[in-house]
Order: sequence, then C-alpha cells, then structure tokens
Amino acid sequence: MFTDMVGYSALVHADESAALKVLERQNRVLRPIFDRHRGREVKTVGDAFLVEFSSALDAVRAGLEIQKALAEYNSAAPTKWKIWIRVGIHVGDVVPSKRDVLGDTVNIASRIQALAEPGGITVTQQVLDQVQNKVVAQFERLPPTPLKNIRTAVSVFRLVAPGAINALTVRVPAPGAGRQLAVLPLSNISPDPSDGYFADGLTEELIAVLSQVRGLSVTARTSVMTYKTAPKSVAQVGAELGVDSVLEGSVRKAGNRIRITLQLIDVSTQRHMWADTYNREIDDVFAVQTDIAERTAEALRLELTNTTGDGSPRKPTANLAAYELYLRGLADMAQEPDVPLEQITRRFEQATLLDPGFAEAYAAWANAYVIAAGDQVAMTEVLPKARELATKALQIDPDSSEAHGALANLLFQYDNDWVRAEAEFRRAIELNPSNVSAYRFYGMLLFALGRFDESREATLRSLSLDPAGGFRPMLAWIDIESGNVEAGIRRAEEERERNPTFHSPHIYLGTNYLVAGRVADAERMAALPYDLANENERFDHAILMALLGHPQEAREVIRKVLDGTEGGYNSATHLAMLYSVVGETAKALSLLEKDYENGERVLWLWHRGVCFDPIRDEPRYRALLKRYGLPLDLHRPLVTIGPTGHARRRAHSRPR
Repeated sequence: MFTDMVGYSALVHADESAALKVLERQNRVLRPIFDRHRGREVKTVGDAFLVEFSSALDAVRAGLEIQKALAEYNSAAPTKWKIWIRVGIHVGDVVPSKRDVLGDTVNIASRIQALAEPGGITVTQQVLDQVQNKVVAQFERLPPTPLKNIRTAVSVFRLVAPGAINALTVRVPAPGAGRQLAVLPLSNISPDPSDGYFADGLTEELIAVLSQVRGLSVTARTSVMTYKTAPKSVAQVGAELGVDSVLEGSVRKAGNRIRITLQLIDVSTQRHMWADTYNREIDDVFAVQTDIAERTAEALRLELTNTTGDGSPRKPTANLAAYELYLRGLADMAQEPDVPLEQITRRFEQATLLDPGFAEAYAAWANAYVIAAGDQVAMTEVLPKARELATKALQIDPDSSEAHGALANLLFQYDNDWVRAEAEFRRAIELNPSNVSAYRFYGMLLFALGRFDESREATLRSLSLDPAGGFRPMLAWIDIESGNVEAGIRRAEEERERNPTFHSPHIYLGTNYLVAGRVADAERMAALPYDLANENERFDHAILMALLGHPQEAREVIRKVLDGTEGGYNSATHLAMLYSVVGETAKALSLLEKDYENGERVLWLWHRGVCFDPIRDEPRYRALLKRYGLPLDLHRPLVTIGPTGHARRRAHSRPR
C-alpha cells in the first residue's frame, strides 16, 4: 500500500509549522489502523507511507477504514486542517533491502495511488481478484493509463464504498474554523472532599465560557469527564479526542477563598502556551472565568465573541449562593441517570429562587426535564414545565444557546413542529458552535424527516465535539435506514468490538443482521447470554427474539409492563413495539393512536425501526405518520415474520 497526502507540498511552502501539525494528525490516524490490519510500516517519505500487509484483503480493509476515519475527521475539521489522502494497493512479490522493499509491486502501488481521487482508493486487477465479494464495495475500472517506468499494461480500478465521501463531494457543517480545545476535569484539592462539586461545576462553566470564543471548538463534558477517574497524558488525550490544545488544572476551595491553577498545553509540541494561578474570593470567580477565556483566546491567537457584545462573557448571576447551587446542579447532571431527577431540578429551582434573573439556571433546569422526558418520566409530566423554563430563560437572555436548544427540543419532540424546531436548533448552534446537544438532537430531527445526509453531518459534528458521548451507533442507524445496509453493519460490528462486554451493541448488531437478511448471524447475536442485562437491554432483546420467530420473551415483557413489575419507564408507544412484533396489530395501533392523542409523542424516534415493520403497511399506521408530518418512505428492506416463524425480508408492498 502507498498513501500520499493531497496538497502537502504546497502547505509546507505556505506554512511549514501548520504542515507539520497536519502531518502529525495524519500519522495519529493512520498508524493505529495499519496495526489493526496487521500492516507493517516499511517507511515514510515525507507525508507518504509504504506499508506491507500479509494479504490483499487486509490492505483493502485498512484502506477503507483509513478513508472512513479521515472523512469523519474532515467533517468537523476547519478547512486548513482537513486531511485528504490517496491510497494505491497492489499485490505481488517484493525484494527486501535493508529497511526497504523494492520491485515492480512497490512501483505499481506508488503509480496507481496518483490515479486515485482525494479521499479515494485505487487497486489493480490482481487485488480485485483476491478481494471481490469479500468487501462491501464496488470496483469501477479506470480508463487505460500508462504508468511511468512500468512496461506492462496494468488494469486499475477505483474502489467505491457505500456512503463514501471524498474531497469533491463532502459537505461540511459550519461550526466556524479554528482550533480544537479540551478542558480536562479540574482536580479538587480542597481540604473538604465534598467540595468536589465546585471543581466539576467550574469545569462545566469553563467549557461553556470558552465555547463563546469564535473559532474555538470545545470538547463536550461527557467526553472529558472520563479523564477524571482515568487520567492520561496530554498526548493521549489529544489523540483520543482529536484536539490541538488541552486546558488542565486544579481548584482549592477553603471558606470564601479559591485558588485555581491552570495551564494551557499545545498537544503536538507539549509546549505550555500559558499558565497562571488565581487566588480570589469566591465572588470573583466570574472575573477569573473571563480572564481565562481571554488568556486562552490570546494564546491561541483567536478573537473573543460573546452574547453581550461588550468584550467579555456575561456574568451569569451576582448571587454567590445561587451560583453554587447551579454548579451543584451541573455536577449532578453529569452523573444522570444515577442522580435522581428531583435532586437535579431542586438545585436549579433553589438557584432561581435566590436569583429570579439567573437565565442559565432556568435553561439548565429546562434541559434536565428535556433529557428525562420519554426516557425516565412521561413527556406530558415534565415538558410543559420545561417550556415555561426555556421561555423564561429566553426572556432574560435572548441569546442563550442552551435555552434555544431546549426550546428546539420541545418543538421537536413534544409539538412535532419540524420547521420551527429546525430554526431553533440552527439558532442554538449559531450562538454556540460547540453546543453538542443541539447538534445531536438536530441530527435526530433530520433523521426522523428522512434527510439522511444532513443527519449524518450533524451527528458527525456532535461526535467530533463529544467522542465519548455514546452517540456513535446513530451513524449505523443512519446508514441502515438510508439503504446502506452493509455500511451500517460494519459500523455496528465496530461498535461491538469497541464495547465487547456490553449487551446493547450485540443486540443492535443482531437487528442489523436481520435487516440484511443474515438470519443465522442475527440468531447468533440473539443467543448470547443476557442474564445481567438491564431493563432497556431486555426490552430490545425481546424485540429481536420476536422478529426471529421467538415471541415468548416479548410476551413476558408485555405481562410485566401491564402488571407494573417491569423496571424503568415505558410509554404506550414502547408497549406498541412489543405488540407489533408478536403480531397483535390492533393493540399496537390503538396504543400508538392513544399516545398521539395524549401528547406522549415518541413515535418520531421509532417510526423507522424494524419493530414497526409488521404494521408498516397498515392504513391506520400510515395515517398516523401523516398526522405527525413524518415521511412514509422507507429505503431499506422490510422485515416481517414469515409463515414458518422465521424473519424474512421483502420488497415494499406499495409505492411510497
């Protein structure tokens, strides 16, 4: 395999320092992929790699993973940091020579990589003969082209993977160009260990404040908090999160005094860009935040932007007790769902009682309800209250990104007002391009509406901001539902390999196998031991088993839901999923209609799921989707229970 970076020489001439950083990023992505596919790095020549593999199949799989990884990276990276490479693969004998390999095989691989488009892969006929029908991709023959210093004719093919993205077709969301920063959890070194909430809350607030820096993408809390209990080196953090810079430090709180020690580190050079220690009264913490944002911006040579236009982030409250309650609430939200919803919301409620003009506390309170709605508690129980809180926050601060995000979710999930919801999500992102929650739920809205390419872009952006946020399976779902079934399966298989001890990735992979018609593989996933599964995992497993013709587990879950012994929260729509897969169509449809009338409208999330394939062509189901304003089209095969009791795929029975 030969790889070569597009435009690297020009970048070296224009900005050698930037070119070296781009090269380091490329190497961080490529080298682990070579290792995973048993590749041996023979040598590097500037920005190019020569890699030897034990088989053509390993080489092609490595090439596919490389281009997919770089496409996902590029979807969120600023223009000047994007990485496009060409890959050429040939198979044949080589001649070892010290730390190199020689021969026509090497020369041909080098020549054909130049024929690949940026973000593309080219292979020879010999490679094609060994991998055809073993990888999910198409091979398009290129026009005959003489290869320099190669006397024999060589047939060259362009490898096209489902959903492939190259430099000519990629569309990137517009978060704003700039640097990527991770704020690591501040260490609590206070005499009282219970003051840990202050360090956690201050970390959250620094992320929020620094997110206001124009051109700066700040990694979300859920990804950085993993380093609180498992600290790693700055280089490891940079590689895992894909960031340029890391802000780390400690907090010591004693009475009304705080001591904050911080340092900003450049990942590529390990250079300390600045460091400082702040000894202040607690009520000066807002000035400290402003100073940190300004110092960070100065060190990164960026320009501050803010919601008030006065040159510094707005002081959220003048009431210190309210601010401490707010920080405690943020720390509790970081541990949701382990911390009860009532405890989280009580913190924010008390904060707003102490300061009725505390917009951020109202917005956080609203978001706590939005997160729990339809998952922990009924939507009708908490979303009307969330609407009041989001409206209040926007009255106080019309430029609160979090409040606009909460309102967008209400319009999306509760009102099913797709147009206004999209406008609010866009406004939330405009105000804070690092608002990972807004990107995430905006991606779900686009998915519900069948706008899969846009949904993928928004989801990739959320993952770039929150790599450990647990939202990666959404990409597989997008692939499956957009008709790229094999691509979705590959993503699901990767997720299972990433979390081999978790139940959900195996169940989800089994469902994807079912969609692809690989019933034996689906049965294999379903047959794994799930004795330690939680309520949600048992629910999903019961649906998979029923679709495979084994409805007993689903009927048992139905019984427990009806008699109140099944743990967790289940809406009528969740119960309808179970009735659908066991063949009780009338009950499933009645429950879905009941949820719509009662305002418990979660069908927008599940309407494309295989659990509703058995009733998808029912007139009542189609009429319900129209009432929601959801599309009726389906791009993947339908999965239903055949007459022998086994799942089968079928073409759409009517035009959509």
